[in-house]
Amino acid sequence: MPTSADTESGPAGKAGAGGKAGTAGRRARARTGSGYPRYVAGKLAGAAVSLLAVLVTSFFLFRLIPGDPVKFMTGGRQVSAEQLAAYREQFGLDLPLWQQFTDYCGKALTGDLGTSYQFNAPVVDKITEALPNTLLLTGTAFVLYTALGVFLGTRAAWRHGRLGDRLGTGLALTLYSVPSFWLGLLLIVTLSVGIGPLPGLFPTGGMESGDTEGFGYVLDVAHHLVLPVLTLVAVEYGQTLLVTRSALLDEMGGDYLTTARAKGLRDDLVRRRHAVPNALLPTVTLVFINLGRTVAGVILVETVFSWPGLGGLFYQALSVPDLPLVQGLFFVFAAAVILMNTLADLIYPLLDPRVGR
Repeated sequence: MPTSADTESGPAGKAGAGGKAGTAGRRARARTGSGYPRYVAGKLAGAAVSLLAVLVTSFFLFRLIPGDPVKFMTGGRQVSAEQLAAYREQFGLDLPLWQQFTDYCGKALTGDLGTSYQFNAPVVDKITEALPNTLLLTGTAFVLYTALGVFLGTRAAWRHGRLGDRLGTGLALTLYSVPSFWLGLLLIVTLSVGIGPLPGLFPTGGMESGDTEGFGYVLDVAHHLVLPVLTLVAVEYGQTLLVTRSALLDEMGGDYLTTARAKGLRDDLVRRRHAVPNALLPTVTLVFINLGRTVAGVILVETVFSWPGLGGLFYQALSVPDLPLVQGLFFVFAAAVILMNTLADLIYPLLDPRVGR
């Protein structure tokens, strides 16, 4: 007769008592085994190649823009040919294109993105100056639309087919399809300028009024932040909602959920403790991708609301054209997307050991 110890050491015992240990072991092997380092090396190599391709593309792409930056530097004044030649020599525009390219790549690899024609300042300094404003806007919007998308996505999937699910999904699809600049202009008209007797509630643009200090300054910036953040949240939350909803619907037919219900667990606990954690794996990947994409895609929103960040700076540089500044900003935007995609690829195998073996 088999003893209880024999029973526990059998397949059922391994599946029951050792289930969590087995999962932990698989994740540990995914992190420390030979497969994961190779996986990491491949992803990092791919990211490096992508950054190199962006560096090359940014140099040649923006030289197709019509306009002469040298004439902009003269401020519209009538200058002699000798003065124009001096400007071109000062900024290296008199060199052959291939030599300009090699100089640009060599400096970029050392962190030198050139000198802005428009501001006569290092490109890195201008980017560093505008970056905190962009991170404030995109970071606030990112936290809000991610939390909103995950919350509404889980509720929509758990109430699949009901009226609330259909209305919520339809609204998310509609807003996700709306151009961000159009929605921003609509919010300015309705909530900033006001319609008819309704007064404007928020500023039309900018980041501050310029006449406040201390805590009043914080409130002033928050007041200016409302509409651009609302625009980004309205446009972006739909994707997170749809991905979370779809992943949770795939999990809802799992046998482990039926087992959990058979044990007498409340439906709310089954959702929160069992279904949602497994369904969030695709959402985690999407979160990292969205973070990089939001930083790169904020150009239109910052331009519409005159927000002094990287997007507004890119628009100013593009209108000149300020080639070093445009190239530097394009590289930063692309690098943000590549970096976040790479981080998502590296983290996913730690959450799902089946990836990266």
